Amino acid sequence: IATRHKTTKKLEDLGFKVLPSSGNFVFVRHAQIAAETLFQGLREKGIVTRYFEKPRINEFLRISIGTDDEMASLLTALGEMVA
Repeated sequence: IATRHKTTKKLEDLGFKVLPSSGNFVFVRHAQIAAETLFQGLREKGIVTRYFEKPRINEFLRISIGTDDEMASLLTALGEMVA
């Protein structure tokens, strides 16, 4: 729970909208960068997220909450992508 909360806060600091979650994942979207673009960019960096090409959720990435180190890598990669 602590890792999800910390990750959510840092994602919001990077400009992401994070939907409320009590599971082991979060749905996020960024106002300027399409979810599919983020998905592909993260995949190129070896970071796996989920992107669903379906109505109502195609603007979002599904990010599973992992270890603190995994989340730090994700946040670093996203920070580079949205800079």
